[in-house]
Amino acid sequence: QEEKKQLTLKVEELERKLETTSAQNIEFLQVIAKREESIHQCQLRLEEKTRECSSLARQLEMAIEDAKRQVEQTRERATSRERAAQSKMLDLETQLSRNKTELNQLRRSKDDAERQYESRLQDFKDRLEQSESTNRSMRNYVQFLKSSYANVF
Repeated sequence: QEEKKQLTLKVEELERKLETTSAQNIEFLQVIAKREESIHQCQLRLEEKTRECSSLARQLEMAIEDAKRQVEQTRERATSRERAAQSKMLDLETQLSRNKTELNQLRRSKDDAERQYESRLQDFKDRLEQSESTNRSMRNYVQFLKSSYANVF
């Protein structure tokens, strides 16, 4: 009986340990369940953040592509404007050169015309002087004739 009593005590002690262990197991299971729920929530948040990051990465790539296109378009416009400006500058330089050449020709023509004018003017002056000299000579001759006729008659 003593042995039975000791065994009963051991069984009761083991049952208490079993109850304590069962209670601990239940607590551990609850803690594990809470942690699993927490892990599940974290995984859901992680998936959501991953989707958000993917979306933002796509948006960033699209923005970068758009910026590259805009930079390229701006570069092309600037290059086009530069070419147009250089072309216009060449045209203006050509026109300036032509205008200078034409101006020089006009100056030479003006100088030639002035020399011709001066030459013709001098010719006219010389002719006028010769004509006046001839007129004086004729007047003197007519005067001489008048006085000779007056003296003779």
